[in-house]
Amino acid sequence: MSTESPIPLSPTIKTTQSPPIMDATSWLEGIEFPADRPLINVSQAAPALAPPLELRREMARIAIEDDSAHLYGPVLGLPELRSEIAAQWRSSYHGDIFPSDVAITSGCNQAFTSVMATLCASGDEIILPTPWYFNHKMWADMNDVKAVPLATGSDLLPNLESAARLITPRTRAIVLVSPNNPGGVEYPAELVTQFYALAKARGIALVIDETYRDFDARSGVPHYLFQQTAWRDTVIQLYSFSKTYRMTGHRVGAIVASPARLKHVEKYLDTVTICPNQLAQKAALWGMQNLTEWVAGERDEILKRRAAITQGFAKLADKGWRLLGCGAYFAYVEHPFEMPSSQLAPWLVKNASILLLPGTMFMPKGQKAGEKQLRIAFANADPTQISQLFDRLAHIEP
Repeated sequence: MSTESPIPLSPTIKTTQSPPIMDATSWLEGIEFPADRPLINVSQAAPALAPPLELRREMARIAIEDDSAHLYGPVLGLPELRSEIAAQWRSSYHGDIFPSDVAITSGCNQAFTSVMATLCASGDEIILPTPWYFNHKMWADMNDVKAVPLATGSDLLPNLESAARLITPRTRAIVLVSPNNPGGVEYPAELVTQFYALAKARGIALVIDETYRDFDARSGVPHYLFQQTAWRDTVIQLYSFSKTYRMTGHRVGAIVASPARLKHVEKYLDTVTICPNQLAQKAALWGMQNLTEWVAGERDEILKRRAAITQGFAKLADKGWRLLGCGAYFAYVEHPFEMPSSQLAPWLVKNASILLLPGTMFMPKGQKAGEKQLRIAFANADPTQISQLFDRLAHIEP
């Protein structure tokens, strides 16, 4: 028996939930899956494959030939990458965006934390639609910032009037994720504009995380935020290269915000990482300039898998399941069983060789809706595996 004294811990870090993906992965320990029923892992929204070969070859070339890839770079990122993002965003959003509005970060999570560091102090509040992205909630908890849940409707879309009622003198931002993680839904452009107007009128920030923008099923602009004359006073956009180019291990993300805000973001980034990964930034730039057709193919494949989810869900609908949302990498579903999802999810590992996440990981503690919900991250499951997934779920009796 250990007599070691407890390690000193900050009260906020102590009460912050454990990383959900790590918790779920622990359910696999000691389990051997039958040969005729291999594990279907739909727990994590990360590409399971390496970047395309042509991008890896370019990364190898950079590593060997470009000495600057191994040195410190500008804190706010490679100027050429910032310029490329600004140019492509101007085209795709039909908006007023310049390189000085762009900063590069070590992944989208760092984009979020650095922005929040400029917005919030201890005791402040941010509004998060539920189900929420758990890392956003975790940052709030460990920084003594109150995450105020904004309930969504049966369509998983947040209600504007409900949001307005939640704003207090301590509210610093409303955070939207579209396409949504975990719900998969794509927020209508008109709804996003309404949230912009609300945030602007109340003097708070509208933070929009568009990690999955390249897998949006819509063909037009996803929103009109960058067409607003004074968008820099209110809007902060977050982006990630991880999913688009399969660069999860290289950690490259981006912020689009006012230069005035990015000046303060720079303080945070200089303290935490000094600069983003130089090699990864150069690779992301090459990808933006040379892999347009490849990215379009990746989007088409995700949309095929989304179609397989919506078309094949009849197997579960007949059993009382409900498909609440589907898009980008995710399907968010409601199960019909008495067993709560916090127990059902680990039960499925042992009894159906399925690893997915319970809705409780995306909801405030004690909220009953989460116990009826599950998230299926289907990006790494092809249509055959999706059909197998539904076959297994249709025949379980927990």
